[in-house]
Amino acid sequence: MSGQLEGTRAFITGGGTGIGQASAIALAAQGCFVTIAGRTQRTLEETVTLVREAGGSAAWVLCDVSDEASVAHAVDAAASEDGRLDYGINSAGVSGGDDLRPLADYSNEQFDRMIDIDLRGTFLSMKHELRHMVPFGHGSIVNIASGAGIVGVPGFAGYVAAKHGQVGLTKTAALDYGTRGIRVNAIAAGLVDTPLIAEGRPPEIMAARIAAHPIGRIGRPEEIADAVVWLCSERSSFVTGTAIPVDGGYAAR
Repeated sequence: MSGQLEGTRAFITGGGTGIGQASAIALAAQGCFVTIAGRTQRTLEETVTLVREAGGSAAWVLCDVSDEASVAHAVDAAASEDGRLDYGINSAGVSGGDDLRPLADYSNEQFDRMIDIDLRGTFLSMKHELRHMVPFGHGSIVNIASGAGIVGVPGFAGYVAAKHGQVGLTKTAALDYGTRGIRVNAIAAGLVDTPLIAEGRPPEIMAARIAAHPIGRIGRPEEIADAVVWLCSERSSFVTGTAIPVDGGYAAR
């Protein structure tokens, strides 16, 4: 298989399902060797199988993004023999659920969980990805954020804080490393049809969330993955430090 990313290597957190899985398949289709990371071996193996069945190359590694030693090991495993890593796609995360509460009633436990996985996990992943990219003067990092990273959402204090934090990390890293050949961007995704979003939710809740998207539907993982490939490729060579809405108009309301 050959493509615009032939001979490159990518590390993808949350690669066992949803956006991470779709990104792995899309990057591999362009010739990139992808290493997917996550906490569930079964889903990681499923993604690797899908990539290989499509003619791509992939490996998996167990990783808990809230644990720095685990992240460091996983990123090292994803790099080439000489330590090069071309792309980091940070997709691991947890959602805010449906327990909507005004900020004063938001539980400390839920807030800490959002920050620990969604925000700290992104920070740790970026930290170790960048350490592999800097010596080579080349790289692109794509953080999978959310529309909740650029607008407020009532009842989702922890999730909104974590996603805004991801966007802030993206902008800061872009400034830190822009002159070193490394670009850092985020995708402010709208609601996407993944197991994390749809599983177990009453139809009326899903209907309300779909209605929040002016395009009239939620997104597909492959639509976010297309943006990931673009941000990794040289076609986006003048793009860094931004959170690009791929959201069916959600943030335009």
